[in-house]
Amino acid sequence: MKFSEQFCVKLDTKVNLAGIDPNNTLDYHKKAPAELETANAVAHIAQMQYELYAENKQSLLVVLQAMDAGGKDGTINHVFAALNPQGCRTMSFKVPTANEAAHDFLWRCHNAAPRHGEVVIFNRSHYEDVLITRVHGQVSAAECSKRYKYINHFESLLADNRTRIVKLFLHIDAEEQLKRLTERVQDPEKQWKITLADFEERRFWPDYQQAFEDVFNACNTATAPWFIIPANKKWFRNLAVAKIIEEALMDMQIKLPEPSADLPEVRKLLKL
Repeated sequence: MKFSEQFCVKLDTKVNLAGIDPNNTLDYHKKAPAELETANAVAHIAQMQYELYAENKQSLLVVLQAMDAGGKDGTINHVFAALNPQGCRTMSFKVPTANEAAHDFLWRCHNAAPRHGEVVIFNRSHYEDVLITRVHGQVSAAECSKRYKYINHFESLLADNRTRIVKLFLHIDAEEQLKRLTERVQDPEKQWKITLADFEERRFWPDYQQAFEDVFNACNTATAPWFIIPANKKWFRNLAVAKIIEEALMDMQIKLPEPSADLPEVRKLLKL
């Protein structure tokens, strides 16, 4: 069994987040060996990203979603920092600008989707428009249902354009979130991240859990599956994400292009 299969949401199943243990670390019980395996996977990812860029026929879109303090930034730092920025971008989606709000809700995400040869990480994504908007009553249930369909069509279009989509939900519990928010308050280097909204949003924890479950149940497809990552233990979260991305790139069967130069002539010039 592939590592990723253990966390991939099965098609046509109903997700219940309360039944998924955010402390699960499989058979990994020690941090150091897991970090070594993560480092090896990250090195392999970096090599395959080089090949993806050179091939210039496919792309990879990584969608990261989580509750506040769920570890999106940490995951990016630990798993994707080794990638060459020439072929890798991170896009963060916050409150829509006036220009973005004047378009359909998918416009800004489609505009940021990866071109061939590129890896793009969405730090939050088009799913914000069926999560926070729903929890705060900015869209109706009927509108949400339509948006699920639009999202599935959008992701199908990207897949048809040879974009591999990996959607990752970093699953933490409410206690772990409070612990991390408290650590931010106490750490001068992280205090800039804190807003009152972070704590006010905690009142809506059950609503967000339900909204996420509905997303998993409505927008989990063969071409764009969801992976629910136990993320209370940061070291295991990094390992799980790295292994899943590694397997996704391997499945893409990336091939380096044939050289465009006349190599025999080049060797003559170099007297090789």
